[in-house]
Amino acid sequence: MTSLEDRMHGAGFSPTLLPRVGRWLLLVAGVIVVLLLIPTTGTYISPGHVGILIHRAGGGVDPNPLGSGLHLKNPLLTEIVEYPTYMQTMVLTKSPSEGSPDNDEINVNSVEGQPLSLDVAVSFQLDPARVPLLYTTFRTDINTIQHGYIRQAVRQVLQEVVGQEKIADIIGPKKSEATARADSMLGARLAPYGIEVKQFTINELRPPASVVEAINQKNVVQQQALTAQNELQKNQFQASGDSIKAAGHAKALTIEAKAQAEANALLAQSITPTLVQYQMANKWDGKMPQVSGAAMPMIQMPKP
Repeated sequence: MTSLEDRMHGAGFSPTLLPRVGRWLLLVAGVIVVLLLIPTTGTYISPGHVGILIHRAGGGVDPNPLGSGLHLKNPLLTEIVEYPTYMQTMVLTKSPSEGSPDNDEINVNSVEGQPLSLDVAVSFQLDPARVPLLYTTFRTDINTIQHGYIRQAVRQVLQEVVGQEKIADIIGPKKSEATARADSMLGARLAPYGIEVKQFTINELRPPASVVEAINQKNVVQQQALTAQNELQKNQFQASGDSIKAAGHAKALTIEAKAQAEANALLAQSITPTLVQYQMANKWDGKMPQVSGAAMPMIQMPKP
């Protein structure tokens, strides 16, 4: 019986060819393994992000975040999770054209128990130094945290604020005050996790239709009462003016009558027979009056 080596030799194979082929196969396999492992031995952290180093061998999460740039790692023992630290805005609205396609409006109740739907927006930024703590607490990505914990925190804050006010005040004169209070409370609630609230806004308020109608009717009644009050004040002012005018006119007549009486008294005191004759003499033109009969009228001149 011939051996395998004899048969390979008889077929034209060299006895030294097989080891060389084996070495080449091992080399190619090694290169392939290296090429497959290279991408897993390094991670590039983009600008505006930090990396969280996770030790798979039981060390947990490294408390020091990795900055932007290329970082090497052991693919078997470590993992790097990337987190954004730039400013982000979360929109919670009923409209499918903003935020998510789902209905993310916030529903709360006023102090009277009236339901109120709100569209709000929260702009926030992660503190890079506290991102490892954030990951340790939630063990998930930032998008899941947004629509989970942050959304629930927004709802709780708004319920605490709106629940202390009348619905007419919240949708009216106290909207700005309520927004500022909710902003402050939300910032204090998220700060321990390194979530810094930069801006909080209430974009739209949707009370029940019955509440809107009641408020409109109240405004109409108030406007009518204000108009009636203005008309009453106008009439009172006009009556007061007429009274003052009448009093002034009466006073003027009294003064005029008094002056006339005093003038008449003075005039009566100044009239004497001599003055009358003198005034008549001044007015005589020297002609004798024309009378019938032979008698000559006698005009008595005042004595010198």
